[in-house]
Amino acid sequence: MNLKLTNFSTIIIVNKSQEQTQAIRIKTKHLKRMKHYIASVICLVIALVGTIIYLNSRNSEHELEKQQLLTQIAQLKGKLPIAMAASATAAANANTASSYIQSIQGKLEKINDYLRKRGLKGFSTKSVGGDDKTETSKLTDNEKYSLYDDYLSRLLNSVAFTPMGYPRISAITSMFGYRSNPFDSGNAELHPGIDFKGATGDPVHVTADGKVFFTGWKGGYGNCIIVQHKNDFQTLYGHLSHINVQEGQSVSTGDVIGKVGSTGRSTGSHLHYEVRKNGKPINPIKFLTLNN
Repeated sequence: MNLKLTNFSTIIIVNKSQEQTQAIRIKTKHLKRMKHYIASVICLVIALVGTIIYLNSRNSEHELEKQQLLTQIAQLKGKLPIAMAASATAAANANTASSYIQSIQGKLEKINDYLRKRGLKGFSTKSVGGDDKTETSKLTDNEKYSLYDDYLSRLLNSVAFTPMGYPRISAITSMFGYRSNPFDSGNAELHPGIDFKGATGDPVHVTADGKVFFTGWKGGYGNCIIVQHKNDFQTLYGHLSHINVQEGQSVSTGDVIGKVGSTGRSTGSHLHYEVRKNGKPINPIKFLTLNN
């Protein structure tokens, strides 16, 4: 297709240094659109510059936020060991207090078991702790529970190895002390123990943990058992029809060690029971309950 000459325009470029000219022919329509091209290029440049400025600004903000977060993390790391230590201490205190309470409850249950075997009423385990109006209120929980735990340990040891309660649950027919001699009404005699009513063959229970010291015939006591306990205590069980234990044998509170009888110097079936301290008879009535 032949183009018309009017569709082209000639642009002359003059080189002043060389005094030369150069002619360029381009379509006329492109010259008319040149200002649009220039405007588009300028807009594009402005858009690129704006984008670059915006991205630089966002990068600066992100860097600032990053630095702030790093600072906060460093602060939290510094506080973490303290918080962990405080938490560990609180947990340890709670566990210690809880273990003390469980230990106290366990000791009370053991004490109650000893007392029940002796025919005595046990302690209540529903309320453990001090009175807020007393000096114990000034102690920490650990100090308070530690004191109670120590006290109950000593109490448990005393209850376990001190003769307490009844060797058999029955009526008392003769008390400790001087009385009329049943075999010679004209004279008085010291009765070194207490007598419990019973029928031949009724079980006889040891009243504290210990070791059998003597078994066999012992004069007026007839068939007799003597048990050695801690704290220089002994208990004696006389007039037995049968002996269930041997010398040197360990016995526990409530064990059946013999049977009621009427052997020796006796007017009928009953149990003669003595408590001795350092070998001397003391009134067993003091050991039958916790209130004496």
